Amino acid sequence: MRDIPTTPQRLREAVRRTVRDAGPPSGPPPRPTRRARRFDALMALALGLVTVYYGVDNVGNVVVREIAPGVVRLEPRPSGPGGLALMVSLAAVASGALALRRRYPLAVLCVVTAATLATPQYVLRLTFYAFVIAVYSAAVHSPHRVATLVGLPLSVALVGASGNSVAPVVPDEYVVLLILVPMAVAAVGLRTWKLRTDEGRARLLALEREQAEALRRAVEHERARIARELHDVVTHNVSVMVIQAGAARKIMEISPEQAGEALLAVEAGGRAAMTELRHVMGLLTMADEGEGTGADPAGAEAVPAPQPGLDQLETLVGRVRDAGLPVDLTVTGPPRPLPPGLELAAYRVVQEALTNTVKHASGATAAVTVAYGPDRLRVEVTDTGGHPGAPAGSGRGLIGLRERLAVYDGTLTTGRRLTGGYRVEALIPLETP
Repeated sequence: MRDIPTTPQRLREAVRRTVRDAGPPSGPPPRPTRRARRFDALMALALGLVTVYYGVDNVGNVVVREIAPGVVRLEPRPSGPGGLALMVSLAAVASGALALRRRYPLAVLCVVTAATLATPQYVLRLTFYAFVIAVYSAAVHSPHRVATLVGLPLSVALVGASGNSVAPVVPDEYVVLLILVPMAVAAVGLRTWKLRTDEGRARLLALEREQAEALRRAVEHERARIARELHDVVTHNVSVMVIQAGAARKIMEISPEQAGEALLAVEAGGRAAMTELRHVMGLLTMADEGEGTGADPAGAEAVPAPQPGLDQLETLVGRVRDAGLPVDLTVTGPPRPLPPGLELAAYRVVQEALTNTVKHASGATAAVTVAYGPDRLRVEVTDTGGHPGAPAGSGRGLIGLRERLAVYDGTLTTGRRLTGGYRVEALIPLETP
């Protein structure tokens, strides 16, 4: 059976635990700022000058004080050089220690308490005010909470039991200062609080403005991304559909079978455009609970088709060939899995380049090269030039491609070829397998 501790054992254990916990600080060590240290030094200097002057002025004086009607009391002050040295020393020590009241609050309390205990009874003003400030500083700034809780009552009890329990009397000429000084301190504290409140409000407003600006930039970035995606999807498919529809219109009477094939190509291009548009819109919207958006007839949620990648280049090239543009596709190097976003960027490069060839170089031939290197992916689209077709656009498509590739540290090079035609080359760094 376990031994049940007795009451004395519990008390000894509690005392032992209290003594053990009194050593380590219960909070971070005080780190007063330069402004706080300057304030403490000025306060210690001012209080020291006042108390030293009080000590010098009262050397050898005997004050007659009426404590009751018809009852007087003589209050002799220390006299002679020894009394002067004693009072000046006590005032200087008690006041000077306050310069370190934030950094070493308990040590300052011990020094001031000792000076207060050594102060003669009738000149208690020499150290009483310093003692009050030291007690306050220890209670506020000391990280040793247990030692502070023990030391504060002990210091007060020692001072009260030493016979110096006579509270210092404030002379009549200092009553105005006794009223005005606390008012001034309160006014300064109120002003400081107002300034800090205004600074906090200003920081809060600045933070709100920064957040609003970041949100605005994010919205603009998202709008630009959506615009790029819609541009890539719509421009390519609609351009192919327009060319196929125009060809069908021209040969409808001469060759109805070829016109039908062209219309079938238009239908396939329209379906491909709708599929990609549905995917883009699916990324932007979320089906509300209970709605049928994004669900198939059976009620199951429809899963958006994956974004196109390099494995769908053959289908893309086939659609362009059906539009009347001869295209050669060459893939070099061992293909390997790549991040979906990177494959989408490479796919869009080929799509935009072939779309521009269809629109602006009628009668040309094109070549697509995809080269898997050890540390980069190279995508090149060239054409031989042809008859000018639609007028040049705003270049938004190429700008969008550069922004896509910049996400993956890729570069885009475009320009006319010396042998005629146009060349688009994208270089995308890859992680070494």
